[in-house]
Amino acid sequence: MSKKKVLIVGAGSRGGLYAECLKAHSDRVQVVGIAEPREQWRQRFAQEHNLPKENVFSDWTEPLSRDRFADAVIIATPDHLHTEPAIAYAKQGYHILLEKPMAPTAEQCHKVAKAVRENDIMLAVCHVLRYTPYTQKLKSLLGSGCIGEPISIQHLEPVGYWHQAHSFVRGNWRNEAESSFMLLAKSCHDLDWLAYIMDSSAKYVSSFGGLDHFIPENAPDGAAARCLECPVESSCPYSAPKIYLDLFGKGCRDWPLDVVAADVSEKGLLEALRQGPYGRCVYQCDNDVVDHQVVNIEFENGRTGVFTMTAFTATGQQRQTRIFGALGEILCDCSTIRVTNFLNGQTTTHEIPLDGEIIGHAGGDPAMIDCFVRAICENDPACILSGAEETLATHLSVFAAEQARHSKQVVPVQSL
Repeated sequence: MSKKKVLIVGAGSRGGLYAECLKAHSDRVQVVGIAEPREQWRQRFAQEHNLPKENVFSDWTEPLSRDRFADAVIIATPDHLHTEPAIAYAKQGYHILLEKPMAPTAEQCHKVAKAVRENDIMLAVCHVLRYTPYTQKLKSLLGSGCIGEPISIQHLEPVGYWHQAHSFVRGNWRNEAESSFMLLAKSCHDLDWLAYIMDSSAKYVSSFGGLDHFIPENAPDGAAARCLECPVESSCPYSAPKIYLDLFGKGCRDWPLDVVAADVSEKGLLEALRQGPYGRCVYQCDNDVVDHQVVNIEFENGRTGVFTMTAFTATGQQRQTRIFGALGEILCDCSTIRVTNFLNGQTTTHEIPLDGEIIGHAGGDPAMIDCFVRAICENDPACILSGAEETLATHLSVFAAEQARHSKQVVPVQSL
């Protein structure tokens, strides 16, 4: 059987990682093209994957001017550039792996789902948490009835103090007008995962939260606009040189440093911090997304859930979940699942090992790529756990939650 061909649109952190994951399937698939507007990233990607010049593009629209030359496309563009490429590539018959979020608005999500249906192509949205070995083990345990019927769930996403500063204060997802609101950009993963675990869509939601810390009023006295020029930088936990140069000194050469600078060297990083967005004071950026938020959920089956997203945790913590059932309780954190049985009071612990070198999102990144490869190679959409309709349903709960945050009202999800 000939190899399936894959085009990558977006050579940033996610596009590069997914292309790296595809290498594990080199006997079945081949990366044949890249579309990326930034020259350094584009050329680096093309060289790494030995791409012919005619398949190296500076804009996502350029491959569409030719007859379809690949079987699938991975769209890893910024959030606001998901809708048009997804619809255009669907119309040309490409199967699609689409970075989350599906689209920036509910209306655009409906349009993407419609394009998938009308053109009979397969779509997988990168809700990588569904695909982790941990999630699949948890689903298996719940299916076994070990805690009876799940009645309610609590879920925490501990974003991490410097991750918030990197991505959502200084970085690409800091400003709603340029990307999307925080719950969609970061936590559509989590509301999707909650629906998957509870095996039910959200029916009603309420939400509260805001931007409380990363604002000009909280800047230390004497703070400068850029960390490298700041007299109080050494006393700030959000110091850019402290975060990025410490990571470099510990041997990091990929995320987040490859986002800060194309040249991941000490010289390259310092130059980026002098001139680029990642060297700015976190209290003097153009950020407007929230730094903490809670969402309350009533599911279609009458069960309930509570989700908390907060910036103010130590970086490196895993998501933490408690599931309350009629016959038992589960406490879990992406690598360990503890099941307590009410009848005998015993607790059973399940440790989830991570195999291999690529373990992004607790193994979800390579597991998702594996499922997508099987889907396009075997023409089997059942391999995909996060298709268009599933994603549309959970994205609508995200939009409803943000509407609820602004209105301070309970919002029915099906009204969107």
